Amino acid sequence: MSITQPDLSVFETLESEVRSYCRGWPTVFDRAQGSRMYDEDGHAYLDFFAGAGSLNYGHNNPVLKRALIDYLERDGVTHGLDMSTTAKRAFLEAFQNLVLRPRDLPYKVMFPGPTGTNAVESALKLARKVKGREAIVSFTNAFHGMSLGALAVTGNAFKRAGAGIPLVHGTPMPFDNYFDGQVPDFLWFERLLEDQGSGLNQPAAVIVETVQGEGGINVARPEWLRALADLCARRDMLLIVDDIQMGCGRTGAFFSFEEAGIVPDIVTVSKSISGYGLPMSLCLFKPELDIWEPGEHNGTFRGNNPAFVTATAALEAYWADGSVMEKQTRARGEQIEQALISITEENLADVKEYRGRGLVWGMEFTDKERAGRIAQRAFELGLLIETSGPEGEVVKLLPALTITPDELDEGLRTLARAVRETA
Repeated sequence: MSITQPDLSVFETLESEVRSYCRGWPTVFDRAQGSRMYDEDGHAYLDFFAGAGSLNYGHNNPVLKRALIDYLERDGVTHGLDMSTTAKRAFLEAFQNLVLRPRDLPYKVMFPGPTGTNAVESALKLARKVKGREAIVSFTNAFHGMSLGALAVTGNAFKRAGAGIPLVHGTPMPFDNYFDGQVPDFLWFERLLEDQGSGLNQPAAVIVETVQGEGGINVARPEWLRALADLCARRDMLLIVDDIQMGCGRTGAFFSFEEAGIVPDIVTVSKSISGYGLPMSLCLFKPELDIWEPGEHNGTFRGNNPAFVTATAALEAYWADGSVMEKQTRARGEQIEQALISITEENLADVKEYRGRGLVWGMEFTDKERAGRIAQRAFELGLLIETSGPEGEVVKLLPALTITPDELDEGLRTLARAVRETA
């Protein structure tokens, strides 16, 4: 692909040094549709990033766009705090009828603010309020957000250091397979809970991702998740599942924990719940936990009504018959897995492992800098992919759930070429 040098001067001179994704993709994007983005010079890029999982139904999905335009054109309420609106009512009814009831999930719905980290903050606050305890257990390589409470249960040393103050009341435990199967599950955790001399305060809750996205696409086994849920029940700890990136169908089922057959006490949802990339998040919890005082956790932008509109349209379009989306996602996932098998066989010396579920996959390299070079070469070839893992050693694939088999095949061929050309 021949790319002219874009004018990035205003970003480089005026925007903060904190910017990150734009450094790996040095162009100026102008429009996007489906699984493709286009820069201002008209170059097309196949998107295997999907807004870090916020665009499960692709860019400018026509069904969602139509619903949004119609709502705006009739002057529907845009900003509503937590006021009752027709848009919020339509979303709650759709969510109850299409998501909660078919899965026999009892949850109350809280709108804590528009971001995932806000959903996590509300979950931690609620757990502490319910149990009257401060300690929260999280897991190695976890990522739960960038605000202080969420950072305290995040594993990445670089992100934690950015807090600038001690991050307290969080204790990490080993995630599934952290010791490569050499240590029985939860041996250390159980021992600390039993031992009055361990120094571990009785936790209010445990927070976990079923698949650690930012942590390197680490996939928890269903049996590990079931054992964790059992441990929480036996030890009077609430179980919080952070489904912000892996929910909304990313792993196949609407919620990523469904495969394990567990019902968490609290669930955080964000990213693709609006379906359109509009800010929106939910904190779901069992009714008996709903002991909030009015306004005890609030936020100016928790009533993003345009997001309610697109979220409702997404549920009605893709989850009225949830099995269709689930089967499609699993089929596309098998397509990715076959491609990663081929890439691994071709690069036996350097591919340490590939892993994933549904439409989230990672390929880890022994040479920890290789993943970054692959992502850079992929961009040059017209494919957007990011890296993950504590040292950026994993190539992360996160295409839209609506990607076509041909588009997926095209992107996987480009990925294979990028791997080949960075050997």
